[in-house]
Amino acid sequence: MNDSVEKRLEQYTAKRPQEVLIVTANISGEIDQIAIFKGFSSSLVRATAFDPEIPVLPDDAKILAIDRVASPYNPQAPNYIQQGLTWNSIQSLLSEAGV
Repeated sequence: MNDSVEKRLEQYTAKRPQEVLIVTANISGEIDQIAIFKGFSSSLVRATAFDPEIPVLPDDAKILAIDRVASPYNPQAPNYIQQGLTWNSIQSLLSEAGV
């Protein structure tokens, strides 16, 4: 599959709207947290570009952890499904969703 990491994660959440993915990543030497929900990505740390063609999670980002959270997402009291997944460990979930 040639889709970017971000696109695959967005496709996953489009197919699983009951989940929010919180991705912690190192982007250009800075730690960022990105919420991915219903096919859209948004940074929780920095401004997100208005242009959807500008990736929030660039391909060269180093993913540190992915948390699966039940929707709706409440940052004060998140309802975790799974925490601390790696890019390798989420592959089976992406495959199950067909992305």
